[in-house]
Order: sequence, then structure tokens, then C-alpha cells
Amino acid sequence: MKFVADLHLHSKYSRAVSQDMVLAKMAQWARMKGIDVLATGDFTHPFWFEQLKNELEDAGNGLYKLRHSSLAVSHSNGEKQMVDSEIYFLLSCEISSIYSQGGKGRRIHNLFFFPTLASVEKFNGKLLSRGVNLRSDGRPIVGISSRELAKIALDVSDKALIIPAHAWTPWFSIFGSFSGFDSISECFGDMAPYIYGIETGLSSDPAMNWQVGDLDNRAILSFSDAHSLEKMGREATVFEADEVSYDSIYDAIRTSGNQVVSLSGNNKPDNPSTRIPDNLRSKIAFTIEFYPEEGKYHFTGHRDCGVSQSPLETAKNGDRCSVCGRQLTVGVMHRVEELKIRKVNFETRNVNGVRWVYGEQNRRPPYVALVPLGEIIAEAFGTAVKTKGVIEQYKLLVSHFDSEFAILLKAQVDDLKRVAHPKVVEGISRVRSGDIKIEPGYDGKFGVVKIWKDQESAAAKAIENDEAQLNLFA
Repeated sequence: MKFVADLHLHSKYSRAVSQDMVLAKMAQWARMKGIDVLATGDFTHPFWFEQLKNELEDAGNGLYKLRHSSLAVSHSNGEKQMVDSEIYFLLSCEISSIYSQGGKGRRIHNLFFFPTLASVEKFNGKLLSRGVNLRSDGRPIVGISSRELAKIALDVSDKALIIPAHAWTPWFSIFGSFSGFDSISECFGDMAPYIYGIETGLSSDPAMNWQVGDLDNRAILSFSDAHSLEKMGREATVFEADEVSYDSIYDAIRTSGNQVVSLSGNNKPDNPSTRIPDNLRSKIAFTIEFYPEEGKYHFTGHRDCGVSQSPLETAKNGDRCSVCGRQLTVGVMHRVEELKIRKVNFETRNVNGVRWVYGEQNRRPPYVALVPLGEIIAEAFGTAVKTKGVIEQYKLLVSHFDSEFAILLKAQVDDLKRVAHPKVVEGISRVRSGDIKIEPGYDGKFGVVKIWKDQESAAAKAIENDEAQLNLFA
């Protein structure tokens, strides 16, 4: 069976996060999005951890479900609505490490996952014993290195998962241009063999990561880093396994990357043993991606001066702002160019009008790039994402077709035409085929998506305004 997981998001206890990010509402939106497994986020925060203990119950598979008493969502009009009890939660947190290593200041964000509340409680206790202020933020800042944090987590549970978050973000990531490292082993030392995968972040896609030799034997994962309900699922990873469980997710991440033999090794590219076996008990089936150009650090640039550069332009013009002379924020695309060891070949396949990307010889799980349904509707209507008309059209479509992912990936165009506004149907078709234009994001400014190339995207402008208020780090 296949199931969709979004394993990076935040609760209302993190800075710049919507107060609607509570378990029942998260489960409600997960159902609309088509997400089966959702991260809890922020388990280090004592108030949130208490809510996790009070509102979740052990599902018996290393995951958790809402208790019956927590299944009702309260609305502003006083009404209550029951949510799907089959949405699973995986215990997770993100930690910001700020420390010095190798004569340089480092700022690295890592994701941590555990299968039990007891192991989380023990992990939190270890952090408290080191003087960490867990009450300060749902994403705590610590002066502990990534290597030491990984050791603490694995000492608590040998089934702990440690995943570097948004791996290419310039300011807060393992490969970040300003405070990161050039390799996982440089960052994690003797703990590097236990880092089974990385999160790509919104500004890169799997094909970009396939070029980096350090990632040949590691899983390429995608999650939303959502700070509000609507942003959940903007990126996600789809697993295939006999069951939905922590072990299935753990094994898929641990083995998916390990099935990939480095092209820099002695194995020939056409050797079938280098392909992902079809008979794995659990594996990554595919990932759902943001268009990386839409991410806010894709290109190099300086937002205040309106300067944006591709890697080729940076090679020609340098990394100083042509307007003010200051250092430009080096973008993800440029950083990948610095660390890549190869140019990858990939092919695209059209299935049901959807453009899928496959790596050479199927060595990597394929992926699909999408624009969130709310953004498509908003641009079709020429308005902002959170307006009443957009929300009504979104809920109408989800109620007919089960979920947002079902609409974007599976629904037949003729069926969509019977329910949706004609321009919305056209927008969905354009996004599926990749027939869109994106002005790449840079230096904290999100890219501008234009599905219809001859008009301004009001939706994109609204997204930028929303994210400026709700997202400081992603």
C-alpha cells in the first residue's frame, strides 16, 4: 500500500506559526490534503508535549492517533465537526543548533523522530540536563553540535531518525552557503553513517540533489515545513509498504538510499543491482515537490535592491550586489553547483496529463512537481488564496474528489469539468503538464508562479505576504 507523509511542520508553540496549528485542525486539513501520516512537530516544547500526551493515543505501530475526546474541531460559529480518526501522527521536532566547528560559526537545523512518547520524554530530559531552554520556542535553539545531538538521540533509542532539515537553505542548514558544511561526514563525524537521508527544502528538487555524490547512498525526502494549515502537504513523501507504521517509514528511509550505488564507484550504470528493488518491504514510492524556483532561496540575490542572479550570471558578475556592493545571499542552485560531482540524466513521463520525473535507470524514486490547489484557484479567480471564494471552491472540489492530491494527480479532466470552474480546470491541467512560468525566488523572496503568462499572479503576491508573517526560517 502507498501512504502520504508530511513529516516536517510546526505547532502553535513555534515562533511565526499560526495559532490554528493544533492537533485536531491539523488532522482535519491532513484529510483534505490527502495526507495519511503527519508529524506532530515541536515535541521538545513542554506545553505541546503535554498536549501530545493528553490528546494522542498509541496506535500500536509506532505512530499515534487522536483520542476520541480530541476528535472534534471547534469553529468560530460555535459548531463542532468530527475529524478523521485514521490520520496518524509521528512524534517529531526540529532543533536549531548554533555552534562553532572547524573555525567557523555553524547554524544547522535537524529533524528528530522517535517511536514512543517515553523515548521523547527521555530525549527532552537529556536536553534539559544540558541547560537547554525548551520553553523558549517550539524549535529550540541549542549550543550543541549536530554530531552530539545525533549521539544523544541514538543513545535514547536506536530507532531514532535524524534528518537534516531543508538541507540547502543558506542560513540554517547542513549545506547552507553561509554557515553549513560541504559534506554530511564533516558535520556529523562518526555519526554520519546514521544519517540516512536529507530533506530537500522548498528551493531544491530531487534532480538537483542527485548531482551530489555525498547523497548517493541517502534518501531524498520532501516535507512542507508548514507554519499554517494551508501549507501542509506543499511537499510530501509517499511511502510504499505492507503497513502504515514507524518501522515502515524508518526502514524505507534507511534502505531507500542504501540501494543506490554511487556512480563514482566501480558499478556500471546499467547494472540492475544499482536500481531500486521492486520487492523491498518498505520503500519511498515518490515525492511530491514544490517547483524549486518558487522557493525563496533558489537564485542568488539581494532582495532589498531587487538583484537576482542565476549561477551563470553569478559566475560572470560575482557575488557582490551591483546596487549596494554588499554580499549577495548565495542561492540554493548556486550552492548545488558548488558541491555537485556530476550532471544527471533524467526522463519525464506523462501519466494522466501529469509530468513525472524519473532518474537514470530508475535508481531513485521519481517525483512530481505541483502548485498547491489553493494557489491555482486563487490565480484563476485573480484573487488572494484566503478569500472566501477560493476557500469555497477548494472545499467543493475536495468534497467531490476526496482530497487535494487526488484532484492534482488522479482526477480525470472531464470529471473536474463537471464540478470546477473552467479556468480552475485549465489551471490544474497546466500545472500537471508543467506549462507554467516561474520567476525564481531569491534572498527570502518567494518565486512568482504564473500559470497564465499574460497576467499578474495575485495569488503569488498574497503568498509572499502570508509567508513574511508566518515563516521566519523555512
